Amino acid sequence: MEHRYVKIHTIGTNVPLKVVKGHFATNHAHTNYYIDLTTIKSRISEAREIARSLVHMYLFDTIVDTIVCMEGTEVIGTLMAEEMERDGFRSINAHKTIYMITPEYNSNSQMIFKDNFRNMLNGKNVILLASSVTTGLTVNKGIEAIRYYGGTLRGISAVFSTIDEAEGIPVRSVFSQKDLPDYEYNDYRDCPICKAGGKLDALISPYGYSKL
Repeated sequence: MEHRYVKIHTIGTNVPLKVVKGHFATNHAHTNYYIDLTTIKSRISEAREIARSLVHMYLFDTIVDTIVCMEGTEVIGTLMAEEMERDGFRSINAHKTIYMITPEYNSNSQMIFKDNFRNMLNGKNVILLASSVTTGLTVNKGIEAIRYYGGTLRGISAVFSTIDEAEGIPVRSVFSQKDLPDYEYNDYRDCPICKAGGKLDALISPYGYSKL
């Protein structure tokens, strides 16, 4: 796969979304774009800008105790927590600060948290942070886990999302399908590129790509 990046800009941030058009496979489906969030998730200046944009989508009377970071979004999550504390977002936990935690997965691909993290979820107000939300399958696992461990989900945040809500919870994202209107995500059995004889360029995940 050659890096023919296109930079997508949107209102509210100076950080561009870098995308590559082609034919890609995820664990769930096939898509016609690879969305490269590498620098957004790892370069502090970009992550801080994205974190600020996401925080400003929440009302200041929102109570936030914990941010659950999925798909390598720990840097963004940490900067979101700092921004929320600076802006005076309330928390109800004893330390009056925001926790930032990352889930694990069991052999059935269910999201789990070790016992020592459960007090950061049980009875707490939680924001779920993902890098991108397309089918909603991964986010739904997060919602299920947070509720199972006794947390109250106050919002879902993402850098990029094609959906506006999951399980009745609004998805707040910096970039959406309005910024990338020809983005497609199909079951591999119904992939129009496959049906037209197109070969896969790479396998992709929230952590990067592997060329074929």
